[in-house]
Amino acid sequence: MFGRRVSAAVAAAGLVLAAGACGGGADGRSGTPDRGSAEPAPTRPPSGELVEWVGGMCGSTAALEELRADSAADLKEIRNPDGAGSPAEHLAAGYISRTSWAVEDVERDLEDLGSSGVPAADRLLDAWLKKVKGVVTELDGVSPSAAFDDAEGSAADVDALVQSLTPPEPDLPTLAKEEPRLAAARRHAEQCAPGWKPSEGTAPPAPDPSGPLPRAADGKRTGACADGECEVLVTSPVDITANGLTVNVSAADESVTFRTPTGVMRLGGQGGVARFGDVLAVTVVAQNEDGAVLRFTTP
Repeated sequence: MFGRRVSAAVAAAGLVLAAGACGGGADGRSGTPDRGSAEPAPTRPPSGELVEWVGGMCGSTAALEELRADSAADLKEIRNPDGAGSPAEHLAAGYISRTSWAVEDVERDLEDLGSSGVPAADRLLDAWLKKVKGVVTELDGVSPSAAFDDAEGSAADVDALVQSLTPPEPDLPTLAKEEPRLAAARRHAEQCAPGWKPSEGTAPPAPDPSGPLPRAADGKRTGACADGECEVLVTSPVDITANGLTVNVSAADESVTFRTPTGVMRLGGQGGVARFGDVLAVTVVAQNEDGAVLRFTTP
């Protein structure tokens, strides 16, 4: 009888120990940590360098998006010019010049970004540079003077190049979903905020008027203007006789000045047109501190 009571007590003690192992004690918690309920480790704040890199990428992407919209609007105007405004040829010449410079500005901004330290982001930068450099090379082959031979066609060709500048895949928002550091940097970069526009203050700079001048069809041979039709490069004050009218032309950093026996006319950069009655018209195809490319035509 005594032996049976001892056996029963030992069995009961075993049940208590087993229950304690499963329940973890009086508070009901297990002695072994529940790894499934552990909180994820917090993401470290992004470095200032990465925030700046991501902001620059967002800024350049926004600049190209705005450029695509502006280009489409310019092409529409060139195809349907206002009768009271500039002719399509002059609109197209100015459009080709400023568009080429704008794309080159974005190219420089992307080159200045350098490495982000995030391999996927660096691959995106390489893809962007390949796209933009290809368009810059194509634009280098389009002279603003082409607008005077085919205004709509030349402008449409340039617009097609601009419209090809869409973000490579995977783009930055997609990469940020997979890379916490990029996601954190996007939250800190003001250029990545929804609705941010380059015009809000941190946009890439406006087209640089000191960019290279396009090649003039007649070079510096002002004698080619005798019949009133030519395209020449002017780098210093010079007298040009075209269609019987002699005009003294000089180009400064921000303007081109035309002097005739009856008056003086000054234009402020590319796209401007100097008209001399029904004898002559001169369009500033491009202009910077080195000189100006001028297109002489007869009305």
